[in-house]
Amino acid sequence: MIADSLVAGVRAGLPAAAARLISLVEHGSPVAADALSTLFPLTGRARIVGVTGPPGAGKSTLVDALVRCYRQRRERVGVIAVDPSSPFTGGALLGDRIRMRAHAEDPGVFIRSMATRGELGGLSAAAASAVRVLDAFGLDVVIVETVGVGQSELAVADLADCVVLVCAPGTGDGVQAVKAGVMEIGDVFVVNKSDHPDAGRTRLDIARALELRGGTPGPVLLVRADQGEGVEVVVGAVQEHIERARQSGALAHDRETRLERESLSLIARLARREVVDRLGDTTVEALRRDLAERRLDPARVAAVAVTTAFAQGGAQG
Repeated sequence: MIADSLVAGVRAGLPAAAARLISLVEHGSPVAADALSTLFPLTGRARIVGVTGPPGAGKSTLVDALVRCYRQRRERVGVIAVDPSSPFTGGALLGDRIRMRAHAEDPGVFIRSMATRGELGGLSAAAASAVRVLDAFGLDVVIVETVGVGQSELAVADLADCVVLVCAPGTGDGVQAVKAGVMEIGDVFVVNKSDHPDAGRTRLDIARALELRGGTPGPVLLVRADQGEGVEVVVGAVQEHIERARQSGALAHDRETRLERESLSLIARLARREVVDRLGDTTVEALRRDLAERRLDPARVAAVAVTTAFAQGGAQG
């Protein structure tokens, strides 16, 4: 079977098998579902690092520098770079090899770009499964870089053990991030382009905002990613955060919570599809007219749809 072959390839550390499985995941193949189910017990070992922030903050440059730093530590690294979807093809507009050519031929680095495919959270719906493929593949660190689309960056928190929030000085990104509520998900904060005259002030603004938030604020670090300056400190801060969470039990709890949340999301998606399929086109169109002519409100339409679908399901059984 294809699924068995892919599972064997991923377990053996074959990049072609991992790449093929991720492609099948993106296309929603049943083969991918079978393979992922088999590989699931092998996951939970890699450290998952989310890198997010406003467009233009230098996320890709920082990820490139992080990969280089991890490789100097002889750790194997995976990168899931979530790019904007092409409005014409649904594919990613930016290619992984264009972003990080220096790492493309390194056998210790696996880079994959994925399209958002219209996902509001700036993450492909397949991103979580792709991360698990790379986890089972045996990588030490998997970095997930989001497209950077404002408040919807919050979705990366459902994947990562540590979220690195990147801001750039001189653009108001620090203040805007606070307003958007994105600060709530950050564990390590990076002000990129530290050579900019406003870098120090941006760092101070973010630090003050974190103090007002309460709790134990994460570190706010100055970095010049294009030169690799300060990146080692970022790697250390990420590791310290994850290790502290591991020792306190928060890491295991957060991973369990994320898996439950993902399961509930998938349940909702499957249930919606099942309800619509059971109703049939005639009933769906009738409910649509009830909405349009304001005979039923959305809550009542939902209740009628679910009740009718379950009644029909019972009759069929």
